[in-house]
Amino acid sequence: MNQPAYLRPASLNEALHALAAGPLQVLAGGTDFFPARTSASVSGSILDITAVPGLAGVHIEDDMVRIGAATTWSTLVRASLPPQLHGLQAAACEVGGIQVQNTGTIAGNLCNASPAADGIPALMALDAVVELTSLHGTRRLPVQDFLLGSRKTARAANELVTAILIPHRPNARSTFLKLGHRRYLVISIVMVSVVMEIDEGCVTHAAIAVGSCSAVARRLSALEKKIIGQPVNSALSNLVSEEDLAVLTPIDDVRGTGAYRLDAAQTLVRRAIAKAADE
Repeated sequence: MNQPAYLRPASLNEALHALAAGPLQVLAGGTDFFPARTSASVSGSILDITAVPGLAGVHIEDDMVRIGAATTWSTLVRASLPPQLHGLQAAACEVGGIQVQNTGTIAGNLCNASPAADGIPALMALDAVVELTSLHGTRRLPVQDFLLGSRKTARAANELVTAILIPHRPNARSTFLKLGHRRYLVISIVMVSVVMEIDEGCVTHAAIAVGSCSAVARRLSALEKKIIGQPVNSALSNLVSEEDLAVLTPIDDVRGTGAYRLDAAQTLVRRAIAKAADE
């Protein structure tokens, strides 16, 4: 019987060969990995990707923003980024405390696939795409296709998330709002992210995502269609109705009832739209 192994490859090619050879638990920041195992020893072999070069950093290109999978939340917070990514930066400030932000990675938050993961609504509203790499090549999946449910993703055992790709919208602005039982260091009750483009006083693009109200964060497609073409004024947020949130399936838990979550989500969506319009 093979003993569990700890592997720390020094190149992407070495990491991909290790993944192809057998099942491995991928480790980056470890801010989700280790707390989940506080009452039990680590079982199974580990692939530590922290020594693989080229997996971190934010690169703004003409048509795309590329965020390396091992980019930490603190790196995102400190980066000089366009208004399109300000909502993601606001979400980064909500991921645990500064110690977690210094270590936790954007791909780790995504692969953990928690319904309350702070980064996911912002990425979903940005139309982010997950880049998955294996020895067989690279494939790309929109975030909403990559996330299959609570703690479930479409990543194959031989694949490594290498980057998050965001279509560059130079004229877009974004917001992120979160409701919890206290201001900081809290699991969300509701999260909302809005990305909006405005031209000549009218909305030309809108993307609205809500987290912690379903097994996976959801886009409010009906509401997006409703506000595109609308003039940007104080009445814009009043277009939000209960019917626009029908795709959400919130549950009752220790943080709030499903009914409370729906009511809070409607309020936060209105506030986020108003805030994006004011940016």
